[in-house]
This record gives sequence, structure tokens and C-alpha cells, in this order.
Amino acid sequence: MKPRHSNLPADCRAVSDVLARVGDKWSVLVVTRLGERPMRFNELRRAIGGISQRMLTLTLRGLERDGLLTRTVFPTIPPRVDYALTPLGRDLLQPVSALGAWAIRNQPKIARARERFDGLNGKEDMAGAARRVGNRLVPGLVRT
Repeated sequence: MKPRHSNLPADCRAVSDVLARVGDKWSVLVVTRLGERPMRFNELRRAIGGISQRMLTLTLRGLERDGLLTRTVFPTIPPRVDYALTPLGRDLLQPVSALGAWAIRNQPKIARARERFDGLNGKEDMAGAARRVGNRLVPGLVRT
């Protein structure tokens, strides 16, 4: 009998690859801003705020490579370049917007849960945590 989930590892890799592109914060912000209308590079940079020119360039190239946006160059002096969502990018806009709305709606609940967790766990920074073992403070020992 053939296993029911024989192609699961390949599916997981494919999903991970797509989520790596569409799940990073800059891609989400670019997609949501371009969901309003096509924009030029500097206009998009101002609309996002906090993104470097290099990071915006890399994000735009990645989104273009994945077929989520188009880059149109107009032969003017100086050249004009517009970025716009493709139909695939517009299709992504709905779940990304829903996730953003969910995050905004649930942020207070998440903040309260973090406060409770940090209170129960001594407000340890889990990345560089130190725990008491007996009377000694042991750096790097993280509760799992």
C-alpha cells in the first residue's frame, strides 16, 4: 500500500519557499502598498518608511522574479519606472491583508499573553537566556 503523504517533504519545501518570499515584512508592505495603485520607486519607499534603498530594490526584484509584480520602464528623460501588482500579486493581496487585519485585531491579546509568559518565566530573553541551577547562574541554558 502506498503511503498517503509520500510527497509531503516536497510540498513542505515548496510552501516554505513561497512563504519565505511573501512572509517577510518588506514583501508584505510592498504588496499592500501596490494594492492601492502602481507606484514609482521613491514613492513606494516613502510610503513604506524605514526601508533602505537596497532592501527595497532586493524586495522588488524578488517579487518580480516570483511573478507578483511588474516593472515597467517608460522611455522618458529621466526614465520613469512604475511597479504594479500582477494578477497573481493581486490574488496574494487578500490573504496578506487578512493576516494584517488579524495581527492588528489580536495584538493586545498577544501582548497580554507575552506579559503573562514573561512573568511566569522571569522575563528571560530566550535567545541569550540564563537560568539558575541551584545557586549558580548558568548562561545559555534555555528552558525547552
